[in-house]
Amino acid sequence: MINIYSISLGCPKNRVDTEWLLGAVSEEITPVEAPEDADLVLINTCGFIQPAIEESVQTILQAVADIEGMTAGKRPLIAVVGCLVGRFGEKDLSSEIPEVDLWLTNTQMEEWPEMIAKAMKLPLIKDPLRLISTGPSYAYLKISDGCNHKCAFCTIPSIRGDLRTTPAETVVRDAKHALAQGVKELIFVAQDVTAYGRELGLKHGLRELLDKILPLEGLERLRLMYLYPAGLSTEFLKYLREAGEPFVPYFDVPIQHAHPDVLSRMGRPFARNPREVIDRIRDVFPEAAIRTSLIVGYPGETEEQWEYLRDFIIETRFHHLGIFAYEAEEGTPAAAMENQIDDVEKEWRRDALMEIQGDISEDILEQYEGQRMKVLVDSEHDEWPGLHVGRTWFQAPEVDGITYVSGPGVQPGEMVEAEIVETRDYDLVALA
Repeated sequence: MINIYSISLGCPKNRVDTEWLLGAVSEEITPVEAPEDADLVLINTCGFIQPAIEESVQTILQAVADIEGMTAGKRPLIAVVGCLVGRFGEKDLSSEIPEVDLWLTNTQMEEWPEMIAKAMKLPLIKDPLRLISTGPSYAYLKISDGCNHKCAFCTIPSIRGDLRTTPAETVVRDAKHALAQGVKELIFVAQDVTAYGRELGLKHGLRELLDKILPLEGLERLRLMYLYPAGLSTEFLKYLREAGEPFVPYFDVPIQHAHPDVLSRMGRPFARNPREVIDRIRDVFPEAAIRTSLIVGYPGETEEQWEYLRDFIIETRFHHLGIFAYEAEEGTPAAAMENQIDDVEKEWRRDALMEIQGDISEDILEQYEGQRMKVLVDSEHDEWPGLHVGRTWFQAPEVDGITYVSGPGVQPGEMVEAEIVETRDYDLVALA
């Protein structure tokens, strides 16, 4: 029995990596709430942007402080893995924080279990299964790692490396493992889900994988996240339409901007006219819920280009929208560009767009009031007994709004039919 204190920072892909590692460390682990109670302190870091770097470093330093003064025989092993290590390297990080025992990069991911087992003198687990940490209702499936795109603002390719597709048999085994535990929703994640199998020469890699996943017993929802615009051809969209349930017509398409000149400077020529991909989706799926992410304050973004983006948001009416003020990340081409935008101006541009999106979201959600919809219950509410937190088909976990639901038969892990009785800016209230 191994006591483990673990933290996974950043994106769902990191969470999956952590879950795999926890399942591979030991067949019997006990999660603990404090580093000083652990045999292993595992911190999976994010290094994508400066705030994430700062959070990762502070988390490591706090863990080090928590075990300071413990004797050698009782002190836990500290293993720091993931994007922070990939970005800055073991040499520089170990010189700054020598108390950490292991620094492991993303490109070493397949070796993580062996390296930790060796350090802790543990036997290797044959054919490990990951320890799902997202609760009884949903699980992420990471179908690839790395990225072959060369966006000028992004650090991911330098941190996580080139695209590496997860074998289909591994994904299917992982999916069956999650469904066997009662999970009802599976969510594909990757840097670019549509690129699945591309580096292996597979023309229809994602479609072939979906053919294996969609028929699995117990699967009630399949959600695809991080769909690059170039991969959403009319042919593929029609395939999804014909596939039908359990696929849900929720499309997470990271557009990043709307103005062609800004997109060109971003190194995203395949998305020079994002209206085309939005229209393509809605031609095949008129009911589609579309989420996107945008960057404001990119170097050289003029007021006119920002206004173009503002008008695009108003016209397009996304169900969900994430807007980020541009961060100049060391080592990226964009950080060296001229005409960097003032931080105050970037935040103003972001806040102004989010205010617009709040009104759009409220207006979209009002159309669901009075409807009966299936709600997947994720958890009990932290403060109100009898109230639960769940999601409709157009709400993805962690990034979108939620549905507060109560009534008979409502419990975590259940799919219940409920009436939408109230709508808010981003959330719904429902009665089963």
